[in-house]
Amino acid sequence: MSAGQGSTGNVIAAICSFFVPGLGQLVQGRILWALTWFVLACLAFAITWLVTLSLLPFGWFVISLFSCIHAAVYSRPN
Repeated sequence: MSAGQGSTGNVIAAICSFFVPGLGQLVQGRILWALTWFVLACLAFAITWLVTLSLLPFGWFVISLFSCIHAAVYSRPN
């Protein structure tokens, strides 16, 4: 779907990953990375919730930013 870094497909994937970490990688067809980012986001959410006892998803937000960047800079191997 995506031709390379900065392509429309990568922008859409990055937006998807911002809201649900790993969704952009799933859109790009990278299932293992999608699962990895989603599990990391869930773990980060749980850890920040345990530490702060707040539903502010700080850990989820940090992981979603990294997932977003990871989807945006992806270029399909030749």
